[in-house]
Amino acid sequence: MKVLLVGSGGREHALAWKLKQSSKLSKLYCAPGNAGIAHLAECVAIGSEDVAAIVRFAQENAIDFVVVGPEAPLTLGLADRLREAGIPTFGPSASAARLEGSKAFMKDMAARMNIPTAWYQNFTDITKAKAFVREKGAPIVIKTSGLAAGKGVILCQTVEEALEAVELMMVKREFGDAGSEIVIEEFLTGEEASYFALCDGKNALAMAAAQDHKAVGDGDTGPNTGGMGAYSPAPVVTPEVEAKIMERIVKPAVQGMAELGAPFAGVLFAGLMIKDGEPKLIEFNVRFGDPECQVLMSRLDGDLLEILFAAATGRLDQVKLGWKPETALVVVMAAAGYPGSYKKGTVIEGLDEAGHVEGAIIFHAGTKAQDGQILANGGRVLGVTATGSSVKQAQARAYQSVERIRWPEGFCRRDIGWRAVARETQS
Repeated sequence: MKVLLVGSGGREHALAWKLKQSSKLSKLYCAPGNAGIAHLAECVAIGSEDVAAIVRFAQENAIDFVVVGPEAPLTLGLADRLREAGIPTFGPSASAARLEGSKAFMKDMAARMNIPTAWYQNFTDITKAKAFVREKGAPIVIKTSGLAAGKGVILCQTVEEALEAVELMMVKREFGDAGSEIVIEEFLTGEEASYFALCDGKNALAMAAAQDHKAVGDGDTGPNTGGMGAYSPAPVVTPEVEAKIMERIVKPAVQGMAELGAPFAGVLFAGLMIKDGEPKLIEFNVRFGDPECQVLMSRLDGDLLEILFAAATGRLDQVKLGWKPETALVVVMAAAGYPGSYKKGTVIEGLDEAGHVEGAIIFHAGTKAQDGQILANGGRVLGVTATGSSVKQAQARAYQSVERIRWPEGFCRRDIGWRAVARETQS
């Protein structure tokens, strides 16, 4: 099969790495790709949101199957246009991608299907939004309804902070049009986890759980980012908790979307808060997480191309997923200043040496190759990933690999996996 992968991040490098292992693959293209993906696929200079150009390329090159990585092209209808052109595609329709593209839509659907989640209200009127904040008090959560690259969520400890957050989104337009509608909701406590299930519009197949680290600093301090590291499996998601997630959250969502005439086919990513063994939905995403995808692909025991093609063609009931027994952990290396302003074009060295650590692989995110060098070309730049027989071993290997990378302008958190390591130590 000739496959086109859409995207340029660490998630797409991990998908390319796993797709490349399939005996069914004859040729892999990636639009636009990055310096790491270029070793696995033929990168084509088409932006992931250039829907018309991607469809044209797929037709002209007789592509058999397209895998869409990021959420933005899905909300723009890329999967719809490709399927209209007769090309099987992994990724939901624009109508189904509203689960991520509009948090207001997602919360309303969850309420309709009795999915356990935080209380909430949607607002387009700033006066009413501020009145609701004052009525409910703090702590409270203010979110952009639209896409904000993982950054449109502000956790507010005081009413004053919440009122400022409303102003930031609705008046100062810090997140652009994403903040024209906001969601104000309950501040949930507990332990966060990410859960992934494959869907084909009718069936939902449980994948696995991971735990992401959103805050930029050690000890979960500082502003939220797109994700500074992750590990899988997540010990907080016990078999009992997983059963609740599938029965109370994932399956009702698949049913609810089908009832709305927008059947969900792709990967459903549930962001969860778990307290006393009870999961509540924070939000749905309609694609693999980044950096969670890196650890999922490191653990997946099976042919990813076969699995995704079955999901895209309504045959998920014929698939069985296998997982390697190891733990996988990824440490994100980011450019100094991220998630604020940062410099591009700095030189990264030592990647080959870093990849020689046992169990380690370096997934590229914001990189480009120029004059024989690898340059930083984004905020989150590398996903240093390792597997091990325990979280502690995977963590040690990942940081051993980080130490071999020479990039003075980069930084990373030094405590990825701390909750799971603490659990292992206690047991």
